[in-house]
Amino acid sequence: MSRFRIGQGFDVHRFDGERRLVLCGLEIEDETGLAGHSDADVALHAVCDALLGAVAAGDIGEHFPSSDEGWRDADSAVFLRHALDCVRAAGCGLVNCDLTLIGERPRIERRRDAMRHNLAELLDTEISRVSVKATSTDDLGFTGRGEGLAAMAVVLVEEVENE
Repeated sequence: MSRFRIGQGFDVHRFDGERRLVLCGLEIEDETGLAGHSDADVALHAVCDALLGAVAAGDIGEHFPSSDEGWRDADSAVFLRHALDCVRAAGCGLVNCDLTLIGERPRIERRRDAMRHNLAELLDTEISRVSVKATSTDDLGFTGRGEGLAAMAVVLVEEVENE
């Protein structure tokens, strides 16, 4: 039986000019924010769902429903820590995380290192185990029209042996 498990996550939020943009737990200045019940960190939401999926622990909406006002404007780092706790409770540890932001904006080149560093810190792992990248959709679909931002994440976790 394999000791490895793969999880994938996907999230999307529409742009909202009245809100700040948060990605990978960092505020991205001079960019349009995203609409959502929490801080709408589309990147962390995708990683949360990937972590939860890897250990068959449901999804972010099950753990933090938008119908619960207690989560309004919540810091998505809280969600990520909870998802990582679920991974550990299942007897697993993170091997790596690969995150892709999908949209025409924001450009992440000059922010990539800070985003990777912060995500690695939140995941309690080395930066060499965390990838953050972006792709446009060549002006196609809702992201191409500048209506929102999507994120896809894949994680690999490994069952850890009890000492």
